[in-house]
Amino acid sequence: MGMTITEKILAAHADREYVEPGEIVDARIDLALANDITAPLSLQEFARVGATKVFDTERVVFVMDHFTPNKDIPSAENCKTIREFSKKYGITHFYEGGACGVEHALLPEKGLVGPGDVVIGADSHTCTYGALGAFSTGVGSTDLTYGMVTGSNWFKVPESIKFVCSGKWQPWITGKDLILHIIGMIGVDGALYASLEFAGDAISTLSMDSRLSAANMAIEAGAKNGIFPVDETTLAYIRDRVKRPYQVFQSDPDARYREVFEIDVSKLDSKVACPFLPSNVKDAKELKGIRIDQAVIGSCTNGRLEDMRIAAEILKGHKVAKDVRCIVIPATPAIYYESLKKGYFEVFLDAGCIISPPTCGPCLGGHMGILARGERSISTTNRNFVGRMGHPESEVYLSGPAVAAASAIKGEIAHPEEIA
Repeated sequence: MGMTITEKILAAHADREYVEPGEIVDARIDLALANDITAPLSLQEFARVGATKVFDTERVVFVMDHFTPNKDIPSAENCKTIREFSKKYGITHFYEGGACGVEHALLPEKGLVGPGDVVIGADSHTCTYGALGAFSTGVGSTDLTYGMVTGSNWFKVPESIKFVCSGKWQPWITGKDLILHIIGMIGVDGALYASLEFAGDAISTLSMDSRLSAANMAIEAGAKNGIFPVDETTLAYIRDRVKRPYQVFQSDPDARYREVFEIDVSKLDSKVACPFLPSNVKDAKELKGIRIDQAVIGSCTNGRLEDMRIAAEILKGHKVAKDVRCIVIPATPAIYYESLKKGYFEVFLDAGCIISPPTCGPCLGGHMGILARGERSISTTNRNFVGRMGHPESEVYLSGPAVAAASAIKGEIAHPEEIA
């Protein structure tokens, strides 16, 4: 019996020729990641167990992205703790201030993740790196400590669910629409502890930014990881970024899948996830007339250059509706700079948008865009649970950048065709 990409990666990192779903394996990790919220607990555990060093100073990464620039004294203290730890133990990849971006956009950009890697992160959206053909998953802060110290972790080999995508992508449709469609199909527990594997001719024409967006939200279907095959698009993306050896794995023709779904992407329209679950998905056209108070374009899901471009194309020549706050958040300094060079900032400012420095901020109700009671936001972020972006009586609707930008202009949830 053949193996899937995920199974092959775990087998290789466990020095096994073959693994199958349900097995427990002790696998080497290539990268351990934490941020300003999750790292402090890991560092407390590091001290409690008496650890004296990390397994590799090049392969432990700390990114200060959630409550930074520091919003209060506790967040400042957290960052100070991590900064001092990084200096003491010689951590190479500590990112804050002007070098910092949203972690799941920053790490691929910096070339810290490559095909065939095993990556753990004390953040559930660590599954983003599956877009590069890596096995990448979120873990708890104490599990991360174990990985930081030993360079390995225990994993249960997940079953795989395959999504074979065919057809031609329609205007304004991106990886965000695809993953919202999938979560709407199978539900928030439809892939519980499974691997979401993307395949098909339509995937080969999907941009890397869109792949990263889709892999990012695999966790919203309960998945252990999301993963894309490595192709020319992947190799072009990593060519000048990943400086160390990597290994490309592909699923065998006779690999075993729990389920296989076929999706014709030419039939996909702009999707929106309504409160209070990412699976409560409808076509944007069905939601016409729902007023909004805020639009957020950014996050580890949709803060990349493709997202900035799409938002600028929709917003150009228009104004944000009165009484609507439109917050644009380029996810990294490099994306910020490229957006500035390409003239996107001029479009955003002319439209009346607020441009934020790179931060997770509003996505988790941290800062830079908190909602009050009764307020409603359209957002390119990844979660819309009760109270996710502020007051428990506020609402978050999830969309791609085209819908978010169109809605900011209309003052209500809008399809991009209404503007473009």
